[in-house]
Amino acid sequence: MTDAAVAHTTLADPALAGRALGEQLARAFPHEPPQAVIVFASSRYADYPALLRALRAACQPDVLVGCSSAGEFTADALAEGAACALALRSPDMQFTAALGRGLRGDRLAAARELVGQLRGLRTHRYLYRSALVLTDALAGYAEDFVEHLTVLTGGTYQLFGGGAGDDAQFQRTHVFYGTEAVPDAAVALEILSNKPLGIGVGHGWRPASPPLRVTEALGMELRSLNAIPAAEVFADHATKVGMPFDPGDPLPFFLHNVLGVAAGDRYKLRAPLGVLPNGAVACAAEVPQGATAHIMSTSPQATADAATRAAQVALAQLRGARPKLTLLFDCVATRLRLGQAFTDELRAAQEAVGSGLLVGFNTYGQIARASQQFNGFHTCTAVVCAFPD
Repeated sequence: MTDAAVAHTTLADPALAGRALGEQLARAFPHEPPQAVIVFASSRYADYPALLRALRAACQPDVLVGCSSAGEFTADALAEGAACALALRSPDMQFTAALGRGLRGDRLAAARELVGQLRGLRTHRYLYRSALVLTDALAGYAEDFVEHLTVLTGGTYQLFGGGAGDDAQFQRTHVFYGTEAVPDAAVALEILSNKPLGIGVGHGWRPASPPLRVTEALGMELRSLNAIPAAEVFADHATKVGMPFDPGDPLPFFLHNVLGVAAGDRYKLRAPLGVLPNGAVACAAEVPQGATAHIMSTSPQATADAATRAAQVALAQLRGARPKLTLLFDCVATRLRLGQAFTDELRAAQEAVGSGLLVGFNTYGQIARASQQFNGFHTCTAVVCAFPD
């Protein structure tokens, strides 16, 4: 049986916030401390180590991981500028923290460093291998990093998680490894278990433009579509759908009009962030040159429905086990677009899984590599992980 507890605080002082989280979790584990604690904390807590030290001192977890965030939530609280945490203990699970540094310099070396700390490649005591992966997506090429993880582990791990945030400032993000707050790095919580974890993905966006060829792209810089500067293509689409588009402040338009890159019969989303002086569009993740893409649209109801489907897929993968809790990751762009209606997505996922506990954060990109989920790195997409009891 899995024991789990969720904590949340809006206290502004990092040490007080960490103590509040830790004390809430400690009360839920009166006899033995949790094996693992996962924490998501707003960038307002500039002194992350103070928060992490206070949290660890209060509840004494064996393993502590997490990241900075861009919106934090539980089943009972949705906030910005807050912190939340999840504590876990299970006789059927083993938890290990792993860190890979230097993503900007060498993604493969960082992936090797992280994978070298995983225990599941050296033991066969557990039936299932999973890993929560949290990365500094601002370092770029997160999808490439996830691919390296998959190759280095021989595809034997299902991966889920997201990119650390900084409250939509897009300046500097951190992952948490013990009481360290590390930029330019990725952290993993390895979960070896004798019961499967369930992972589902959904976004609810549909094509709203004719197919477009990505004729020039460099990493996260989308330069042209159909040999036309990308910003001009978005501006033309805005005119056709009757929406305002200001190149100097394009985010209000981009929140409702993202790029969907064709991936078989599905679409991998790329959130546009801004217009560059050369007419290119900066995106939240790399865009493959030569791909076919569409400008996509959605609605609040479609977003909630997609979260329901993702949660149903996650629940089905538990193979009959009763769900204990729901972890949910979705893009900061989704929260900015939906506002308070984002709670409808959280409620939909929680009700579909049927667990009483929910926790998660708004990310800079989402990670999902599991059964029937091969795309790796997403944006504007809900990733749901269901833990068994």
